[in-house]
Amino acid sequence: MSKVVLITGGSSGIGKSIGDYLTDKQYKVYGTSRSPQKYKEENFHIVALDVTKKDTIDACVKTVLKLEGRIDVVINNAGAGITGPVEETPELEIKRNFETNFFGPLNVIKAVLPAMREQNSGLIINITSIAGYMGLPYRGIYSSSKAALEIVAETFRMELKDFNIKMTNVAPGDFATNIAAGRFHAPVISNSPYSEKYRQVLEAIDEDVNKSANPIGVAKVVHSIIQNKNPRIHYKVGAFMQKFSIVLKRILPDKVYENLLINHYKL
Repeated sequence: MSKVVLITGGSSGIGKSIGDYLTDKQYKVYGTSRSPQKYKEENFHIVALDVTKKDTIDACVKTVLKLEGRIDVVINNAGAGITGPVEETPELEIKRNFETNFFGPLNVIKAVLPAMREQNSGLIINITSIAGYMGLPYRGIYSSSKAALEIVAETFRMELKDFNIKMTNVAPGDFATNIAAGRFHAPVISNSPYSEKYRQVLEAIDEDVNKSANPIGVAKVVHSIIQNKNPRIHYKVGAFMQKFSIVLKRILPDKVYENLLINHYKL
């Protein structure tokens, strides 16, 4: 029997790549979108869901359970980017980012756990970010929201161990997706003390995205995790230096690592 997979944010980017790849591998895939009517010709089903609205999360989970009778794998992929000096980023946008990147996935997890507990099996994969392992300049809110999801998953793993429900995190580096188009950019204010350095970092971010790899790399890692009976807690996917930056943070003195970031971003 094919495993049933639910992917939030499955209509584009990494989510769509995962959905297409798993469909080709004969999984029964349901992706989600806030506007499912726009995606009638996908390789897999697209169901309505807005991770910032709990009622749509509950309705989506109920729909899939009614159609399939079970949900074997949940991939928390929906997310949003945000940039800006922390001091100048509007509080509303900070809260909105955490609603999407942390509280949304948290509510998805809470919505599927009763069914997974009843079927005595389940796998939840959170798509986080390598940025969640470090406080990046002018991306501090994004780093923080992804770090929060990484940490809460560690707690969930211990709390769920008696129910045969597995959870793991996949932290991608830069991949060629449309996340930049939906990212909130705090405006570059001409008389701001941060304007020059913030503009430099924005240019560097855009350059990194333009050089990014195909998200099929993330899809292949996700597929290997689904096949693994005992997945690790954390996976990192991306360019060598992006993954190695996490190793450096672990072994270098804090100030040495901080200076590496300062030099990298030319701050």
